[in-house]
Amino acid sequence: MTSLQDLLAQRAEIEKKIAEAQREERAAAIAKVRTLMAEYGLTAADIAGKNIAPKPSKAAGSKVAPKYRNAATGDTWSGRGLQPKWLKAALAEGRRLEDFAV
Repeated sequence: MTSLQDLLAQRAEIEKKIAEAQREERAAAIAKVRTLMAEYGLTAADIAGKNIAPKPSKAAGSKVAPKYRNAATGDTWSGRGLQPKWLKAALAEGRRLEDFAV
């Protein structure tokens, strides 16, 4: 039966071998990447993808055509979001939403 000290020594030896194998494989991978970069004329920025512009969102910044207009002031409302104060006041006075349709 092997002792605890023997097993710990074996584990330490295996961990050293694992670390060495990782270093060798990493060095080989780096050399391969450098070769490919030189072959295709790539830079680190190309690899990182920093030259690629993000696609703008289709909905971001798009304006919606107004659906309602106050003839007296020219104020408009698209029908989205909260009703503006001028429209709320007019509706409270008894006017209809259809009266302001564009």
